[in-house]
Amino acid sequence: MPEYLAPGVYVEETAYRSRAIQAVSTTTCAFVGPTRSGPVAGNEAPELLTSVAEFERIYGSAADLRFGDRVVPNYLAHAVRAYFEEGGVRLYAARVAAGRAQGDDLSGGGDGPAPQAADYVDALAAIDALEDVSTFAAPGATALGDAGNAARVLQLQIDHASHARAWRMAVLETPPGLDVASVRALRRTLDSKHAALYYPWVVVANPAAAPRRADIPAELALPPAGFICGIFARNDVQRGVHKAPANEVVRSALRFDAPVTAAQQDLLNPEGVNCLRTFPGRGNRVWGARTLSSDPEWKYVPMRRYFNYLEASLDRGTRWAALEPNGEPLWAELRTTIDAFLHNEWRNGALLGTRSEQAYFVRCDRSTMTQDDLDHGRVVCLVGVAAIQPAEFMIFRITQQTAMG
Repeated sequence: MPEYLAPGVYVEETAYRSRAIQAVSTTTCAFVGPTRSGPVAGNEAPELLTSVAEFERIYGSAADLRFGDRVVPNYLAHAVRAYFEEGGVRLYAARVAAGRAQGDDLSGGGDGPAPQAADYVDALAAIDALEDVSTFAAPGATALGDAGNAARVLQLQIDHASHARAWRMAVLETPPGLDVASVRALRRTLDSKHAALYYPWVVVANPAAAPRRADIPAELALPPAGFICGIFARNDVQRGVHKAPANEVVRSALRFDAPVTAAQQDLLNPEGVNCLRTFPGRGNRVWGARTLSSDPEWKYVPMRRYFNYLEASLDRGTRWAALEPNGEPLWAELRTTIDAFLHNEWRNGALLGTRSEQAYFVRCDRSTMTQDDLDHGRVVCLVGVAAIQPAEFMIFRITQQTAMG
């Protein structure tokens, strides 16, 4: 309260509007992996990129990388191009380099040993502090070692996405060249409600191909993660994070490395493997939106991503309440603030119900807090939402009507 010590006129500014919760962005992605040049994750913060040109200026071209006697495609650079071509908006890149100290001169790009799973730990830690990242991937990491290394890289990404307050999803990819039986075997080793697995790899026109150069293949098989992350961002901008990022065209794909049939997807889809398929007259599309979760409550990608979005928005939009007096005025303002945010979500079609009362509820009062909560300074708000699940199965029942005389 201001002090009034002398006679006079005093003017006070008073706000009568409740605080508003700003919806967090879900279109920022992060990639980790080896590049030709640039700062190594752990030495400098990952760079935020908005175009392929910015990536090439910092991390070098998409020319192949050389690991000892082995030459491999620059998967991360190609994934960056795919991300922006598919509709990506903002991207962080964290460089991985094997066997290099933070202060080493890293000119020369891909020289040195191929990065293995342990080399990705620092890069994942580097993106951990980036609050605006909602999806991340390690494009091509499963192709740089044996099957055991691929499994370890996938598990590292799952562990990163699963830790408390991460609010992000890992976009995983199968190693190249797997058949359906191998994909199913790999899937059985993974379980996470914070990750989604995509199969197969995507074949695109090789940007390095040139006329009359028979030594450079005209086509290039690339990991699907870069394409999928771009489609996530495109879908969120056009429809919203509550809409499944599936039945979407993979714009830059010529075809897929392994043609997936309906019978093969009948095996893979129930196990949570999202297939990329080609349909006559409809092009190359993402034809699945399931997580790797064994819990049916978190079976769908849009459900997991939408709750990530809600939780992050509520967390960041109510930080003003920390250390406020823990009483009814604070509880009432929290109820009003959260209710206004969820009402807008319902009006935008993200929640079920013909009335807002059917779509969500917000409670923050004596019924949600015990005396022990109050004694220890805890404010407990109970928020429930009826989120929309994707219409994965379209069922039409057709019957024959007998003509009556």
